Amino acid sequence: MKTLVNAKISGVHGYVPEYRLTNAELETMVDTNDEWIRSRTGIEERRILKGEGKATSDLAVPAVKALLEKTNTDPAEVDLIVVATVTEDMSFPDTANIICDKVGLSKAYGFDLHAACSGFIFALTTAAQFIQTGLHKKVIVVGADMMSAITDYTDRKTCILFGDAGGAVLLEPTYDDDCIIDSNLKCNPEGGKFLYKKAGGSLNPASIENVKAGDHFLFQDGRPVFKYAVNGMIDSINEVMERNNITKDDIDWIVPHQANLRILNSVAKGLDFPIDKVTINIQKYGNTTSATIPLCLWEWENTFKKGDNLILTAFGGGFTFGAIYLKWAY
Repeated sequence: MKTLVNAKISGVHGYVPEYRLTNAELETMVDTNDEWIRSRTGIEERRILKGEGKATSDLAVPAVKALLEKTNTDPAEVDLIVVATVTEDMSFPDTANIICDKVGLSKAYGFDLHAACSGFIFALTTAAQFIQTGLHKKVIVVGADMMSAITDYTDRKTCILFGDAGGAVLLEPTYDDDCIIDSNLKCNPEGGKFLYKKAGGSLNPASIENVKAGDHFLFQDGRPVFKYAVNGMIDSINEVMERNNITKDDIDWIVPHQANLRILNSVAKGLDFPIDKVTINIQKYGNTTSATIPLCLWEWENTFKKGDNLILTAFGGGFTFGAIYLKWAY
């Protein structure tokens, strides 16, 4: 009988740019103020990638290089890289391929995966299956977004929310239980009208007209997104716990997408789960879309203990949402 191969996270690293866009600076750009931003979002500052010719790959590459060094992994040993992003460097080639070139992943192939703010958990679930089948031994999953490239800094409702960052994890095979155990990924296509970027695809190709109209920036209708996000993450977590015969008392940490502090508080309250066991760093980085969960894993890496039960959860445009149940492997 073939022994079941599981996928474990064997390392994590993150990267944030140096430039801090503070609430005080935003006050000089739009009609807002520090108290208004903090009370509605919990955000104090966010990081922005500055410099000519910079792109999402420049957020991912430092994270991947540091991950390889930390885990003593030869770039030539990496089989596959899956990149969750909505701000790819170009429509093609995939940002994953660009990262392979910049990092020297000479034997790897890669592809991008789009699931908005849920991208990292969708990519992690996808990548884990390449390990579980025995096809690959070392797979890197990246969550990276340069949200400043698609944010309208004249729109006070959205420009206060987003930042730039990248994060990466290494997946490897294991035969014990400290691994990715289950995932629960969902879609509610009715949500497409509440959170989207209108221009730049085949429906509305780039043109002078849609750039002038601001259609290349993201659009968000905050009220319905808030409601759906809270309910979606709570339902996803409850479903994955029920499916695996565990309760909230068995969970050591919830690692959620960092969209809004009020959303995180509402999810914890709805689950009757202690907020001090929810990883929160939105105050420092804002919403970095696909990068938020790996950034949390990176910052809490030394707090997690081998065998800890973690639930990762996210909600994003589409709507996409879901949860992953895993045991921390180191």
